[in-house]
Amino acid sequence: MSTIRDLIERYKQGPELLRQAVAGMTPEQLDARPIPGRWSTREVVCHIVDFDQLYADRMKRVIAENEPSFSPSEPDAFAAHLAYSKRDLTKELELLTLLREQMAVILESLPDEAFQRVGRHVVRGLVTLQELLQAITDHIPHHVSFIEEKKAALGLHPAK
Repeated sequence: MSTIRDLIERYKQGPELLRQAVAGMTPEQLDARPIPGRWSTREVVCHIVDFDQLYADRMKRVIAENEPSFSPSEPDAFAAHLAYSKRDLTKELELLTLLREQMAVILESLPDEAFQRVGRHVVRGLVTLQELLQAITDHIPHHVSFIEEKKAALGLHPAK
C-alpha cells in the first residue's frame, strides 16, 4: 500500500499523464467518436477537468469543515450541458494543472492523520479525505486507457 506522500506524488503527475495521452492529436481526432456510444477524447478531457474541480471542492470541504455532505454528480449531465464540444483543450489542461498544483500545496501541508477526516456522501456514506484523494488520483489513468482505446480505433500510435 502506498503512503499518503506517494499518493500525493501520483496525484501531481496526473496532468502530465493526460497531456501525454492527447499530445499530437488534431482537433478532428479529439472530436472523433471512433467507438459508438462513447465520448470523444475532448469530452473525456472536459469530464476529467470538471470532476477534478468537484473533487477539489470536496477535499477542501473535508479539510476545512466538520463532516460536510456531498451529493452525487451525473457525468452525462455535465457532458450534455457544459459546452464540452466548445472548450479549448489547452486551457482545460492548464486549469487541471493549476488546480492540482494548488491542491498539492494544501495536501502536502497536512499531517497524515488529517487524511482520515470524513465527509458524508448522500449515497455512499462516510468517505475519508484519503479515499477522495485516491479516487481522483486514479481517475486520470482510468480515462487515459479509454483515450488510448480511441486512438487505436483511429489508427494512431499509443502515447509514449
